Amino acid sequence: MPRAPIHVLPTPDAVGAYVADHLLARIAEAHADGRRFLLGVPTGRSPRPVLAAMAERLSRQPQSLAHVTLVMMDEYLVSGADGLQYAPDDAPWSCHYFARVEILERLNAHLRTSDQLQPSHVWFPLTENPSEYDARIAAAGGIDCFVLASGASDGHVAFNPPGSPRDSRTRIIPLSEETRRDNLQTFPSFGTLETVPHHGVSVGVATIAASREAIMLAMGVGKRLTVSRMRAADCYQADWPATLIHDVATAQIVVDAAASE
Repeated sequence: MPRAPIHVLPTPDAVGAYVADHLLARIAEAHADGRRFLLGVPTGRSPRPVLAAMAERLSRQPQSLAHVTLVMMDEYLVSGADGLQYAPDDAPWSCHYFARVEILERLNAHLRTSDQLQPSHVWFPLTENPSEYDARIAAAGGIDCFVLASGASDGHVAFNPPGSPRDSRTRIIPLSEETRRDNLQTFPSFGTLETVPHHGVSVGVATIAASREAIMLAMGVGKRLTVSRMRAADCYQADWPATLIHDVATAQIVVDAAASE
């Protein structure tokens, strides 16, 4: 498997524009071919420039997203009467909230109802039987493109911490303190570290690596370490999960100048 190339662009907005153009072109190709398009999506800071650029382009040149399925990579879990359950979908830090407000509402804003991305086409891994997520993805033909982001402090991807096996699939994961600290920075609405959940349900390394294509995003000075680790690798290294990008059939790493220096 060849190493994923690294593209360095000047700003986060330039990264967003580049990736948005690529994704919208891939989505349009799938529509022209009459097939669905499975798009793997993270939440948080990294995808926001991409989503903003996609929304801006769709406002100028609408295209159908009705055939798109969002494969969300993870969700926080909190304690409930029957054990661990999804975080409240009205909590601004929950992945369900992000998918509804920052993806669906933004991308659908200027589209006809018949062209909109449907709420029923937004998938999350189930808490009851997480492994069924991989089967569902496979039955739908596999993920066409997975947009990825890496934790700044330990290289985690989704909720996969350092040490995650290469063959790991969707599962419930105890969240490391490093991951929880990164997520507190991403969602200041948590308030304090103590309020960040201690568990999440997440796709695994193998789930992501099986995608036909993946794009790893890294922006800002805080991501310099993960960019350097990805540059130094040529295959998955369990001590830095972001290196899984090199195990995807077609992959690229897109970073801004600040992350690359």
